[in-house]
Amino acid sequence: MVNRRMMRQAQQLQNRLAKAQEELEQLTAEGSAGGGVVRVTMNGKQEVSAVVIDPEAAPALEQDDIDLLQDLVAAAVNDASARTQQMAAEKMNSVTGGLNIPGLT
Repeated sequence: MVNRRMMRQAQQLQNRLAKAQEELEQLTAEGSAGGGVVRVTMNGKQEVSAVVIDPEAAPALEQDDIDLLQDLVAAAVNDASARTQQMAAEKMNSVTGGLNIPGLT
């Protein structure tokens, strides 16, 4: 009886954590630097969805160059984020013994 109750509570917790993760994925945040010269938009999965560099910050660059630079910055940040998430997952996996605990792995 106790084991079933514990299992049910664990399942409910897992469901709540999964729902919270889904909700986080829908969130976005914008950060800026240089008084708004550079703006970055990131989703709740910590993926960069947009990088905007004010053309006045780099007057020597053509708009195509600025667009490419924005894409490269976004790709580099996402790559670093993915690598750190993989490292964290591996570390947590060693701690949890391979148990799939949403939010920790």
